Amino acid sequence: MVTEMFKHVFLTGPPGVGKTTLVQKACEALVSSGVGVEGFYTEEVRQGGRRVGFDVVTVTGERGQLSRIRDVSAPSHGRREYTVGQYVVDLSSFENLALPLFRNVGSADGGGRKVFVIDEIGKMELFSQSFIRAVRQTLESSSCTILGTIPIPKGKPLGLVEEVRSRRDVKVFTVSKENRNDLLPDILATLQNSLKQTA
Repeated sequence: MVTEMFKHVFLTGPPGVGKTTLVQKACEALVSSGVGVEGFYTEEVRQGGRRVGFDVVTVTGERGQLSRIRDVSAPSHGRREYTVGQYVVDLSSFENLALPLFRNVGSADGGGRKVFVIDEIGKMELFSQSFIRAVRQTLESSSCTILGTIPIPKGKPLGLVEEVRSRRDVKVFTVSKENRNDLLPDILATLQNSLKQTA
């Protein structure tokens, strides 16, 4: 039974373990119970069976490019390139899609029963200072509950990720191949509890 009070819920776990799938399932359940859901997911983009990058997809279905494998033949025009491994991050495309979502989240229509999805707070997204500021403001906002994902600690700690992980009002679920099919009820119970507090 969920007794402790948490305001926000974050899922963590290795890449490809099913964090985004769990977030999407939770959102479907929330929407069908009358809760407003906003925010974005990160989805793999595959071509011919191999991953070529990631897109940002809003809960309402708008899609924008987050990153693509570097095209070695393309000129970089001397611009600052943001890269994670073999991927080049399209910062302006990400910000144009994601940042307006944060601006709307404060407008608590529908009595404030709202869940805001941030999938994910990861290396690619953290190139955006505006995104970092927006996440911090939303964490402090009284009008919404965040359902988000963060990477597992690996290498150099990511400032905002560690901030989220150590917050006392955040419940972190670690997703594994063993437990991913059983976590949904706990995630939903924690979110519903939080929504009762904000309502």
